[in-house]
Amino acid sequence: MKVVFELNHPAHFHLFKNTAFSLEKNGHEIAFVVKEKDVLLNLIRKCSIEAVVYSRTSHEKKKGFIGNLLWLIESDIKFFNFCRKFKPDIMLGSNFSFTHIGKLMGIPTLLWAEDDAKEVILGAKISYPFATTLFAPVSCNNYKWENKSIKYPGYHELAYLHPNHFNPEIRFIEKYIDTTKPYYLLRFSKLTAHHDSGKSGITSDLAQKLINILNPHGTVYITSEGELESQFETYRLSIDPQNIHHAMYFADIYIGDSQTMAAEAAVLGTPSFRFNDFVGKLGYLNELENKYNLTYGIKTNHPQVLVEKISRLLENDKLKKEWITRRENMLVEKIDVAEFMTWVVENYPHSIQTIKNNPEYQYNLK
Repeated sequence: MKVVFELNHPAHFHLFKNTAFSLEKNGHEIAFVVKEKDVLLNLIRKCSIEAVVYSRTSHEKKKGFIGNLLWLIESDIKFFNFCRKFKPDIMLGSNFSFTHIGKLMGIPTLLWAEDDAKEVILGAKISYPFATTLFAPVSCNNYKWENKSIKYPGYHELAYLHPNHFNPEIRFIEKYIDTTKPYYLLRFSKLTAHHDSGKSGITSDLAQKLINILNPHGTVYITSEGELESQFETYRLSIDPQNIHHAMYFADIYIGDSQTMAAEAAVLGTPSFRFNDFVGKLGYLNELENKYNLTYGIKTNHPQVLVEKISRLLENDKLKKEWITRRENMLVEKIDVAEFMTWVVENYPHSIQTIKNNPEYQYNLK
């Protein structure tokens, strides 16, 4: 079987990598078709699977509706040309191009979604109608596409951070982090000026306040997509992206504006805080917060709530132990998503019919 995985974000590599490796080991021919973004290509180059770049980076796109449309058409053409040569039997992804090409060429496409459809409505409209089947966590609402969805008990993050696949080792981070004392991991996509408070995420003033609160209890490390102001550069964590999840596991608290990293920390048993305006809108994070008590979401117009919650957690000397227990309770009810994904592909299309005839089947794949 020839299998294509479309990747347009580093998180997608993590989502699909273990399934890709398992399929390759079992004799299937695998290819990654990728968008050049962040550290994605660097992650892929460290594995044995072929990668073909089909899309330019976002900064190379022309702005505006016409620019986006031309970029989409160009990406689809490149993807089509690759598939015409590779002739895949099935394709998986979380973006849109592979669904367009699959529909055009009659190739089954399995789209793995995690965000509720109404919160990514444009992406949903240009991809979901063309996908053969949608897969999503039971906590996710696929809106008017629910009838073509298969729900499973898990999260994207459990495709690569489930104990079956991820074994945290402190030796991988000791050259970057002082592991002899507590440490706190902060992640900022972009620090904003004070007058943007309540609009754009974590301000410089709030970042400094968080550091002042955390410093007496341990060491602060910051990961950032871009430049940091001079007063924050001393806290920058320069770490191999391959090792970031080890750093997250051993951290005492994670704070940031990223949905994915907050969920990753949560499923690893690290108390996590996400500070953005998607709070309350995404089912999988609501479940991790309200059912399993593994993460906290605070909207950007309540910075003092963030400060107060973190201050209270710092007073708990059994914090990490409590979160590990909460993580274990969550894992009892969730499946190994990579194993489930591999089973779906290797047994396709019978796997789809099996689940439709017995929706509880995937619960037995723990």
